[in-house]
Amino acid sequence: MMKIPFSKYESSREAHGNVSDALDGDDVAQVQKLQEEFIEYVGSSYALATSHGTSALHLAMLALDLKRGDKVVCSVNAHPSVPEVVRHFDAEPVFIDIEEITYNMNIEKLEEYLQENKSKKLKAVILTHLGGVCVDLDRVYEMGKTYGVKIVEDASDALGATYKGQKIGATGADIVCFNFSPHLKKNICNGGMLVSDDDEIMERAKLLANHAIVRDEDALEYIYDVVDIGNDYSLSELNAAYIRSQILQQDENIARQREIAQMYSNALDGVEHVTIPDMSNEENPFSLYIIKIDKNRDSFAVELKKEGVGTGLHYIPLHLLTYYKAKYTLRVNDFPVALRAYQQVLSLPIYASMSDADVEIVINAIKKIAKTRV
Repeated sequence: MMKIPFSKYESSREAHGNVSDALDGDDVAQVQKLQEEFIEYVGSSYALATSHGTSALHLAMLALDLKRGDKVVCSVNAHPSVPEVVRHFDAEPVFIDIEEITYNMNIEKLEEYLQENKSKKLKAVILTHLGGVCVDLDRVYEMGKTYGVKIVEDASDALGATYKGQKIGATGADIVCFNFSPHLKKNICNGGMLVSDDDEIMERAKLLANHAIVRDEDALEYIYDVVDIGNDYSLSELNAAYIRSQILQQDENIARQREIAQMYSNALDGVEHVTIPDMSNEENPFSLYIIKIDKNRDSFAVELKKEGVGTGLHYIPLHLLTYYKAKYTLRVNDFPVALRAYQQVLSLPIYASMSDADVEIVINAIKKIAKTRV
């Protein structure tokens, strides 16, 4: 049994109370309240709750009227859900290599691509904020205007994260998608949120989120019409009840994650074969704490598992996955920075309920294993 699992869902008295209210029928407006509280929390104009983070991304593509043959640019170091939602429209994902330090999309390479590939078929850029760390968003928003593409942010790791003091979700993207059960760090419930300041995008998203059904307010409740092809992206009241408490605790959770990250860095700085992450970004929420192991990363992870410490990997580059490799005839060396990072990166446990003693167990296990490397 794991002493320190890679992730652990956070519960609270508020979560239990909200869920009890929903179960007892005392408060069945949990989804509406979640949306209102989320708008207040991030500072956006609109928010639409969805059944999952992937649902929010898929609905975002639907709201942008993505069509067959359209192109969407994304990082080659992203969860498979990112290009997957693009392929569901028979549209084409375009992969961009990453930066050495943040593992996020290299925006120099993004701009080069946009300059060289001006086309009406190029619809959007999906930015993944890995671990909640952002690229130069102002520059990317400017690119969106210059090249006529929509900017969509995958904020699965960025709930409560900030850019120049503003919360992600209110910094200027066309659409931002959140995931309350992010990749490899599963929550006890699923849920997502689509956020935008654009009236037209949100109107279309709201319509398509419920099968594109419309009703006349003056008619009987069971009379309806369907005006487009939508789907069911709805979040349950029970999931919304639980997630509402998560929003309340998020700033406090981030503060604790930063404390844990500092503990890791203080203890692991200088440990042979281990490279700690850049600690200079004061806005890093440390949703992930990613180290580099200079050799035999997988065997290092196996040894940590034997010590009772769970780990994660963010991510296997998309061009190494069978479907994308075959579909687009991609070669292993097409994205050299992502390939190098993939061979070394390892995500350590980091969540607010970790005690200092838990953190010490992880640190001691890493130091012990590092001594055995040659």
